[in-house]
Amino acid sequence: MTKMTTSEAFVETMAAHGVTDIFGIMGSAFMDAMDIFAPAGIRLVSVVHEQGAGHMADGYSRVSGRHGVVIGQNGPGISNCVTAIAAAYWAHSPVVMITPETGTMGQGLGGFQEANQLPMFQEFVKYQGHVNNPNRMAEYTSRCFDRAHSELGPTQLNIPRDYFYGDVDIDIPQPMRLDRGPGGEDTLNEAAQMLTNAKFPVIISGGGVVMADAVAQCKALAERLGAPVVNSYLHNDSFPASHPLWCGPLGYHGSKAAMSLISKADVVVALGTRLGPFGTLPQYGIDYWPKDAKIIQIDADHKMLGLVKKISVGICGDAGASAQALLARINDRKLTCDASKDARATEIDADKASWEAELNEWIHEKDGYSLDMIKEQEGEAGNWLHPRQVLRELENAMPTDAMVSTDIGNINAVANSYLRFEEPRSFLAPMSFGNCGYALPTIIGAKCATLSENKNRPAIAYSGDGAWTMSMTEIITAVRHNIPVTGVVFNNRQWGAEKKNQVDFYGRRFVADDLKNHSFAGIGRAMGAEGITVDQLEDVGPALTKAVDLQMNHGKTTVIEIMCTRELGDPFRRDALSKPIRHLAKYRDYV
Repeated sequence: MTKMTTSEAFVETMAAHGVTDIFGIMGSAFMDAMDIFAPAGIRLVSVVHEQGAGHMADGYSRVSGRHGVVIGQNGPGISNCVTAIAAAYWAHSPVVMITPETGTMGQGLGGFQEANQLPMFQEFVKYQGHVNNPNRMAEYTSRCFDRAHSELGPTQLNIPRDYFYGDVDIDIPQPMRLDRGPGGEDTLNEAAQMLTNAKFPVIISGGGVVMADAVAQCKALAERLGAPVVNSYLHNDSFPASHPLWCGPLGYHGSKAAMSLISKADVVVALGTRLGPFGTLPQYGIDYWPKDAKIIQIDADHKMLGLVKKISVGICGDAGASAQALLARINDRKLTCDASKDARATEIDADKASWEAELNEWIHEKDGYSLDMIKEQEGEAGNWLHPRQVLRELENAMPTDAMVSTDIGNINAVANSYLRFEEPRSFLAPMSFGNCGYALPTIIGAKCATLSENKNRPAIAYSGDGAWTMSMTEIITAVRHNIPVTGVVFNNRQWGAEKKNQVDFYGRRFVADDLKNHSFAGIGRAMGAEGITVDQLEDVGPALTKAVDLQMNHGKTTVIEIMCTRELGDPFRRDALSKPIRHLAKYRDYV
């Protein structure tokens, strides 16, 4: 036992868990601990808004595989983080949310910045640790860090602010790491027998493959089976796009090749994916989920097995260890699918080539909000750039080792078809929570992680103009702390995703969806970044190349503002709305 202050116990425990960066805004609630961050080797990255801090911690953990840590002032500083922690929850990010609280002697009196902080986060964290005695500071701190990794999600460490003061005798606990296995023998054997008899196996490579660093194991299993590999929704980095068995993502604005191939499957290996509803919904009018296929689902969380889709076998295990165990069982067997491996490879190539050709020809959307109408309403602006052409140019100019974050919204959704990756831990999106303002702060956190590991990968954020304005002030954070990133803003002067609903369901009666914007490139320059405005297609690729050069070789953050037409892609959910029915005469006439 060593005598120390409770602040020292808190900081030393974080140091034992390898914490080097914390995102947040300074505050009196934890100032005694903050005073000793630096000598413990911990940097406080001071942000503009605490939601940005939470997203940065999310991006940091998703790229590094280590903890992302966020802290703020009790009350409003903490409540500002809820949205970001919810996004981290759905991304299974090991984020630790540290929530200093009103002092114990003031609780319940309605004092300054008082709030009941545990209920705020209870839906979006895997564990909540509340320090109820100063002598338990190190214990609860360590447990929150351990649980974030073992439960694969955010945890909350709630500390009354007066507990940062005082002397205690404490041993600093050492980190505990869960050794995840491949799953049970019976379920692995059953799955192996299904694969032995499969005629057309397909693998869905999900986020669990990325989190388990299991791309190599997934690849080995796919190659033995000759199975096409499709990415689960928004996990385009879970299998290398250059591999001949890669077929692209399922789900919203995904790959028609992936959808065509999985529709033919008689056995599906859902590797490291919960098979979320948004990632398996019909798209392009294609209801592709195979109704009669046997589904082998592998997930580290047993509660996800069979939750969304009916499955034949559920394996609770690490994606890499499970794939390796299955491969060991089938490797020397004579498989039914061996006889058709060459024919399947030809089919994969044909479906992929057909989809690529369609994307090349898909210049503008045919969405009922015609280009003629756009030009009539916007004049010269109607001749600006077609989003799909822009996304193709960005894809062609994208560095192979780039990390890309995308916000929620119309053009970002369409980007799902064009984002391809060679490395895992490269694609960051707000997942099922779908919140705006995600992309920029998350890519700042991701870039911070690579810099802390001396990797310095290109970091690029895609955002629509509406979502960009929610978090664009974090450009100041990137500039202040020398964390250079590139922000690509698609300026189409509207809330496009919701506007599509007004086109499809409300007779093009546009309410509250148009945006009057100032120059985002100019605002970026005012915040200390470079700013580039692009209104010619041939300038898209060179603009990204220049911005990446400024980022990687000169330490400069750049905002690329791309002037796009108001074309609209498919709505998020065709089944989410229905044609309105009005009963009052004045509303009937309006419809």
